[in-house]
Amino acid sequence: MIVSKSIKDSVAVIGMGCTQFGELWDKSATDLMIEAVQETLGVVPALELNDLDAYWLGTMGSNSGLPLAKALKTGYKPITRVENMCATGSEAFRASCYAVAAGACDVAMAIGVEKLKDSGTSGLVIPDPIRDGTFSGMTAPALYSMIVPAYCKKYGVTEQEMKEVLTRIAWKNHQNGSKNPRAQFKNCPDKDMIAGSPTVAGQLGVLDCSGVADGAAAAIVVSADRASDYCEHPLYVKALSIATGSGQGTMSPEYDFTTFPEVVESARRAYSQAGISQPGDEIDFAEVHDCFTPTELVLMEDLGFSERGSGWRDALAGRFDLDGDLPVNPDGGLKSFGHPIGASGLRMLFEVWLQLSNSAGERQISGVSTALTNNLGGQPGECVSFVGIFGSEPG
Repeated sequence: MIVSKSIKDSVAVIGMGCTQFGELWDKSATDLMIEAVQETLGVVPALELNDLDAYWLGTMGSNSGLPLAKALKTGYKPITRVENMCATGSEAFRASCYAVAAGACDVAMAIGVEKLKDSGTSGLVIPDPIRDGTFSGMTAPALYSMIVPAYCKKYGVTEQEMKEVLTRIAWKNHQNGSKNPRAQFKNCPDKDMIAGSPTVAGQLGVLDCSGVADGAAAAIVVSADRASDYCEHPLYVKALSIATGSGQGTMSPEYDFTTFPEVVESARRAYSQAGISQPGDEIDFAEVHDCFTPTELVLMEDLGFSERGSGWRDALAGRFDLDGDLPVNPDGGLKSFGHPIGASGLRMLFEVWLQLSNSAGERQISGVSTALTNNLGGQPGECVSFVGIFGSEPG
């Protein structure tokens, strides 16, 4: 068993910013980075740009930190560009936290950005990775659609029942997103429209898929013992965990599409770091990687929010609604907020920042103090999973 060392309550977030997500034809990636950084610094009056010691830039759209250096005129400050598929934003944040916890720098910034809508192509443009010559030739929707029949067969769920579950997940996230002024999709399609949307793959319709977007988000990290010097409501880091799978699942006819082993393992480590034994009771709300509606269903069980085979019933019963026992994706998730790859993990954290400082407006959840983010990259059988846990108080 892999043991993951904890930096619980060693570092804290003291400021965050996030742009509007969507088809932002009038803004460049540079514009988006500047906007996110300006908002972030704007909530920390005691800091100026020159006070930042180092940066971690999460993006698919560059092979170095130079775009951020040019945008901010950082003056030879260290900038590290990181990329870890759709978990890129969380990876940038994780690196900045470890740098501060290790004493390598005092004030670090993580920033994620993507400009996808000007690419001229549909979906995600991803270069061919280094590989051994074998790979699965299926699209992301096709691979994620395989969750549906596998789950139905394993747990005795009918096709109609599953359609109702997936429709409700999409409907719930659009309901939440309609309360979010920064979301890509603020409309509230009704359940009939969602259920009847054109088929993309298997039983997945267009409205079972998250939107590809432009956007940026940023966070400033300092040591926890200095956090209260900068802001009234710091966000304390309780756990950071990444698990990377071996990629064998896509080559195995026995692969179980009803679970992401990488999520299970990253969650196990995160809960161990944070001292959490009953996540369904101890986590107040969560932001998870709902790239497709069946993904969110499986994540509820992999993260321990539902018993195995019961997530579909919990979803239908409203357990994960904004007013439910354990709200999931109160900002609309990838489904409604949008998915600019490098920014998504930090966007999830931005909602945690707002909620735990009682600043989420119409979608504010009362009495929250502990939250989880889950950022998934890749596909069933071949992915990476990040789980972070955060709290409003140390200890």
